[in-house]
Amino acid sequence: MSELLELVGTRIRDIRKSQGLSQEALAEKAGFNSSYIGFIERAERNISLKNLEKIAKALNVSVNQLLTYVKENDELTEEDLNIKNILSLLRTREAKDTEMALKVLTDIFIRFDER
Repeated sequence: MSELLELVGTRIRDIRKSQGLSQEALAEKAGFNSSYIGFIERAERNISLKNLEKIAKALNVSVNQLLTYVKENDELTEEDLNIKNILSLLRTREAKDTEMALKVLTDIFIRFDER
């Protein structure tokens, strides 16, 4: 199994889950058989660039976002589940959204620390 296929499949799964989509719902949005998404996520099938583009459109992300996978999740433990979920959510957003999220979190923690 190719490491690239594994990383792309994991990335698709992370984005899909962060959007609350089932494999079936993503398959329907992208125009695929429902089992195809599972094959891709498990790196059991090679994916064409055309199909990668269809999945990206169905997830409302760029193809580049599907090919970019930061391995931070590998360093996080199961106890860091909330951090993993936050990272997955932020990775699907545009830069302006992540900047806003950083400002909000910073503001919250400053107020929390003042108590």
